[in-house]
Amino acid sequence: MSAVVSAADVRRSRVRLFIVTMLFLVTTVNYADRATLSIAGPALSKELHLDPVAMGWIFSAFGWSYVVAQVPGGWLLDRYGSRLVYAFSIIVWSLFTLMQGWVGFLSAGAAVVVLFALRLLVGVAEAPSFPANARIVAAWFPGNERGTASAFFNSGQYFATVIFAPLMGWIAHTYGWRYVFFVMGALGVVMGLVWIKTVYGPKEHPGINEAEFDYIKEGGALVDLDAPKNDLMQARAPEAGSGWDHIRQLLSNRMMLGVYLGQYCINTLTYFFLTWFPVYLVKERGLSILQAGFVATLPALCGFIGGVLGGIISDAILRGTGSLTMARKIPIVGGMLLSMSIIACNYVEGQALVVGFMALAFFGKGIGALGWAVVSDTSPKEAGGVSGGLFNTFGNLSSITTPIVIGYILAATGSFNGALVFVGLNALVAAFAYLVIVGKIERVVLKRSS
Repeated sequence: MSAVVSAADVRRSRVRLFIVTMLFLVTTVNYADRATLSIAGPALSKELHLDPVAMGWIFSAFGWSYVVAQVPGGWLLDRYGSRLVYAFSIIVWSLFTLMQGWVGFLSAGAAVVVLFALRLLVGVAEAPSFPANARIVAAWFPGNERGTASAFFNSGQYFATVIFAPLMGWIAHTYGWRYVFFVMGALGVVMGLVWIKTVYGPKEHPGINEAEFDYIKEGGALVDLDAPKNDLMQARAPEAGSGWDHIRQLLSNRMMLGVYLGQYCINTLTYFFLTWFPVYLVKERGLSILQAGFVATLPALCGFIGGVLGGIISDAILRGTGSLTMARKIPIVGGMLLSMSIIACNYVEGQALVVGFMALAFFGKGIGALGWAVVSDTSPKEAGGVSGGLFNTFGNLSSITTPIVIGYILAATGSFNGALVFVGLNALVAAFAYLVIVGKIERVVLKRSS
């Protein structure tokens, strides 16, 4: 009997699996809230008489503020910790999402201005989200599980479309586009309240046992990253050489610059899907809003499967070879080359073939979406939030450029053909960045300023 008790005593708890599930769910809501405008876009643009260029600028509004707020958001995470900053972020961005439904009660000119402003505010509020994800994964997961964990939470961006695109399409079709914002905003507020009640760091979580804590710590998890303080709202003491010196050192690192360029190009595919893809299905392929919501689920589901599979493949390569560089680069480069299949949509007519090539492209994009695993692998401990913020700053510049460039391409050509080539070439540049620029993938060690 004592032997049985002893075996039970050393069995590891699995709290980290619950933590990454929460990251996945929050990321799903995050991307669903970003995509609300793309689902509501066709009806909204018709009602407000917006041309493609105007829609491109409105689509980009989120990106302008999201990018500008990345480094400040990362600084807040380093100073106050992930749990509270993230909870505040979720609730605030959800309230701003809900408020976008009210623009339908304004005159057309005022509606455009208010909608642009609210999208800017959503971008500011969402800024800490992905740097916080990376910090939490670094704190909760050993190195040999980090790729799978990062790929799993990141795959929430595709799952958001699988679950919410049909729902939002049905809501827009049945009740009107305003209610898309009302429903998704309310859901986000609920998620924020659940988060604050259930998510803690490894040292303070009531469900973790000693066996799991020792396992993740010995495997390289940064368990002290969000260690509890006597006063939860008390700022952490700044590290030596912090702030701008950390940023300068990260920006002078060739590996990180290659990672930044790669993420910019990878996110070009993401933001095409989040902004113009439903419009492409409606205006170029003749689908209704309701049909577009359902059709968009297949590429999204393939992206989700590819995202989870990419993490599993990466961690399997790491266990088999011991090479972090090979483990991250092989799925990223292979996935990006596969994503170039999006260009083939220009050469087929049938809707089934179009959706099939889109699905293949987003399957490849999912496999290659390991940038946040690389951030968890490479970020210096004393600047994890700032490092993630910089990474997301460069990566999400594409949230500004992609909708605007595609809007101008459409205005100039009247077709999406050039837009799909633009997206496919970005996938090629991402593969080049990881093959040629990044070099060996390893944790950055910052030098202390004298």
